[in-house]
Amino acid sequence: MSLPPFLPLLITGVTGVPGYSAFQYFHARYPDHVTAIRPVRYWPLRGKGIVPLDIEDRQGLAALMKQKQFKSVLNGAGSCALKSCEMNSVLAYRVNVQSVLNVLEMIGDRDVRLIHLSTDLVFPGKVEGFYKEEDAIAPVTMYGKTMAIAEEILMLRYSSAAIFRISLPMGVSVNGHAGAIDWILSRFKKNNPATLYFDELRSPFYCEDFNEVIARTLGNNIRGIYHLGSHRHLSLYQIGQIVNKVGGYAPHLLKGCMRKEAGPMPPRAGNVTMNNQKLIQALGIDPFRKWPYLDDHVPDGNDWHHDRPDHMVFHPEQIHKCLYRIPMACTWS
Repeated sequence: MSLPPFLPLLITGVTGVPGYSAFQYFHARYPDHVTAIRPVRYWPLRGKGIVPLDIEDRQGLAALMKQKQFKSVLNGAGSCALKSCEMNSVLAYRVNVQSVLNVLEMIGDRDVRLIHLSTDLVFPGKVEGFYKEEDAIAPVTMYGKTMAIAEEILMLRYSSAAIFRISLPMGVSVNGHAGAIDWILSRFKKNNPATLYFDELRSPFYCEDFNEVIARTLGNNIRGIYHLGSHRHLSLYQIGQIVNKVGGYAPHLLKGCMRKEAGPMPPRAGNVTMNNQKLIQALGIDPFRKWPYLDDHVPDGNDWHHDRPDHMVFHPEQIHKCLYRIPMACTWS
C-alpha cells in the first residue's frame, strides 16, 4: 500500500492531551513514519517514535528534520498552565511563541504541511458566546496573549498553515492530571474538593473527533484560522458535575462559584464557546459528536450530580467508556 503524501509526520507537544492522542492515532497506523518529540526531562514518556528533544533546541530540531525529512508537522507545543504563564511572562513567551519560531526555522524553505494548535482563550468571553473566526480577539490571560502572538506570526510568515483554535480536548493525559477530566479526577480520587466556575463556558470535544479532523486536514490544503470544538457547550462546573456523577464520586466534593469570587489570579475568560461551521464547511463533513455523547450525562441543574437513582450504576470505569472516548455501547447499568 502506498503511504499518504503527508508522511513522515512530526508531532510536537506530545505531553499535552491532543498531541498525545494524535500520536497514538497516527503512530498506530504508520508506526515507521510518525515521530513525536517530548521534553528531555520527561523521561517517563518513551517508546518507539518518541524522541527526547526540547522544542527550544534549534540545532536538535534541524538535525531531526535533516534525518527524517518531515512532510508535515502537527505543532501542539506550548503551555496552557494559566497561573504559571501569568506569573512568568518570559516563560509564557518562550513556550508559546518562541516554539513556533523554532518550528518555522526547522521547516525553512521546505514544502511542509503545518497544522498549529491555538486556543479559544484568545477571546475574553461574552454573554452569548459562539465566537466566529472573524471576531476580534482580546485575551485576558498571558497564555491567551502569547497564543495570539503565535497565530499572528504564522499568518504572516507561513500563510499555508492551518491554525485550529481548540477548546477542551476530552482525553487521557500523559501525567494523569493535565487534561480537564484528569485534573478533576485527580481531586476526586483523593477525596479532595474541586472548585469550578459556573460562568466559564467551553466547547469540549472527543479526541477521536479531533484526530479525524487532523487526518483530513493533513490530506488537504485548507489554510487560515478555524474553530475546533463540538456542538455541546458546557460550563466548567457542568463538566465537573458530569465527571463526578458518571464516576460515582461523592457529590459534596464538587464546589461551584462565579469567576469573580475566585480572585484575580489568574484572570479567567467567560463564555468562549465557538462556532465550528467554518471548519465543517472546509472539511465537507461534520466530524463532531457532542461531548458527552449520551444525553443522560448532561446536567439539567446545579444539583443534578446529587441524584443517584438506585437502578443506575455509577463507577469510574464509566468515565473511560463514555467520557474519554465515544461510547459504542455505553449504558448507565
